[in-house]
Amino acid sequence: MSFLAPQIPRMEELYGRPDEAAFVQPVTPDEYERISRSMKNGRAHDITLYIKKESGYIFIAKHFYPPGLYRAPSGAAKPGEDFQDGARREAREETGVDIELVRYIMRINVRFENEAIHIDWTSHIFLADYIKGDIEPRDKREIKEARLIYPGEMPGFAKKMRETKVGGLNYRAFLTEEVGKRLKHDKFPKT
Repeated sequence: MSFLAPQIPRMEELYGRPDEAAFVQPVTPDEYERISRSMKNGRAHDITLYIKKESGYIFIAKHFYPPGLYRAPSGAAKPGEDFQDGARREAREETGVDIELVRYIMRINVRFENEAIHIDWTSHIFLADYIKGDIEPRDKREIKEARLIYPGEMPGFAKKMRETKVGGLNYRAFLTEEVGKRLKHDKFPKT
């Protein structure tokens, strides 16, 4: 059980019950090891943020991404850290901006598989409002760039993610498409 589990009922009370999905993603041995290394202190989750600013969303690019590939920022709450504080900290680190959570959009349980071994992971996906700050990542080691993107660009990013043939990015393509459907159908309150 994730150390975030006790906080989930409160997050649902504050931000709504999310849609749920499950996904199985084959990964290479190298990807499996990279994911395993990210699981410090019992981490088996990410908090992914669709930060609404004007008519777009703030997305990020990592250093190893091919040119023109962006995705929603994500990171982990630390043990003992409040879910909301973790989301706000990650937003500042990856995008440079302050946010306010608005809606718990989705919870995706993904299983990363490599032959007979696997990692179970959960993505908690939130809609957030931009509050203030310049769009400029503070964690330059991890994040190459952050910028405002528009909903019409999301399908192209998902396509580029799939073209990389990287398992983790294929999963991010699925996540991007699923959230994009929900945003397109205007299922959530205006921000």
